Amino acid sequence: MTAATLDPVAERRRRSPRRRAIRRRRIQYAVLGLFVLAIILFADGGQIQRVFFRPDLVMRTLSVELLIALKNTIVYTIGAFVFGLVVGTILALMRLSQVAPYRWLSSIYIEFFRGVPAIIVFMAFGLLPLAIPGAIIPFDPYGTVWVALGLVAAAYMAETIRAGIQAVPKGQTEAARSLGMPQGMAIQKIILPQAFRIVTPPLTNELILLVKDSSLVYVLGLSASGYELTKYGRELASTTSNLTPLVVAGLCYLVITLPLTFVVKRMEANARKAR
Repeated sequence: MTAATLDPVAERRRRSPRRRAIRRRRIQYAVLGLFVLAIILFADGGQIQRVFFRPDLVMRTLSVELLIALKNTIVYTIGAFVFGLVVGTILALMRLSQVAPYRWLSSIYIEFFRGVPAIIVFMAFGLLPLAIPGAIIPFDPYGTVWVALGLVAAAYMAETIRAGIQAVPKGQTEAARSLGMPQGMAIQKIILPQAFRIVTPPLTNELILLVKDSSLVYVLGLSASGYELTKYGRELASTTSNLTPLVVAGLCYLVITLPLTFVVKRMEANARKAR
């Protein structure tokens, strides 16, 4: 009688959500352990080291040219981000405008550049002198990269900024207008500062994406002084017939993006606390 009475209770405990979650977690750890064990047993560590981590090629890659490529990557990214931020803000305001042609033009731009691969935009700018003889973008090659990459980034930033503007309570605008502040000044002084505080984390994510998208610069056929990390790594990998230079270049990207990722997490955590 007692055993019959306790059996349903024990069965319910066995099937409780907490116990099922523990069981699933143990299975996941076991699968991960088996995967790691399989890699250790079957992977050829010596071959991996020779192909991806040759010490002599690591030292050869760590040169002044690598520092130039790292500097170019950062300059390309920051310039494109600033250009995209300015254009994206204008597009976001046009998207929210009461003037219909502004909304249409903004929508067409955003949908076009969000739908076209960034590499095609770079190729178009690379062929620009053929299409428009004598056309020169200032500060070439930096100016060309800033404009090409910034045009694509602006389309994504515009939607992010638009969402931030719409997240600002309408009462803010109404209060500013009731004090006699013009519409343009209310947007500049009241709405945009609050909107940018809201969208700073996603904009920082966009900056991280731009760091990686700067690797598309290679299609412009730049000289060695204009190489970014990927182009530098590819050229050296082709010369040495080894992937170690590309691995080193990839680690340099991590040097840039990991601090930015940490900043994003901190900002998101602070935003959650503020709520």
